[in-house]
Amino acid sequence: MIYQESLEFATSGHGDMRDITEEVALVLSRAAVSVGSVLVHVIGSTGAVGTIEFEPGLCRDLPEQMDRLFPPGRHYAHEQTWHDGNAHSHLQATTLGPSLSVPFSEGRLLLGTWQQIFFLECDTRPHERKVIITVSGS
Repeated sequence: MIYQESLEFATSGHGDMRDITEEVALVLSRAAVSVGSVLVHVIGSTGAVGTIEFEPGLCRDLPEQMDRLFPPGRHYAHEQTWHDGNAHSHLQATTLGPSLSVPFSEGRLLLGTWQQIFFLECDTRPHERKVIITVSGS
């Protein structure tokens, strides 16, 4: 069985990070299946999803470390094409990835105690984001 919903929200721009674990779990509960996997996918090339211990320190550390790895303001080739100042945003989002697959059993996500699903806005400006949550299971 396949079940799908979307999660929509506004972001405040670069570094906006949110815990979407509860929303994903709610979609899973509405799918009414017991075993399988959930695919979480953000539409767009400057948003990312993953898992992390969603606590204030790491929520600050992850965006800061991504900025160290791919700093804003460098002379990226992307800027020669679009001149929009967000090449680092694309590189950060690509490195983290737009999708995440999480298994579930007995209708519950199989995540560790300190493991939550996050969304990270990598773009330099606010966005209206859509995250697609697809449940595959029986």
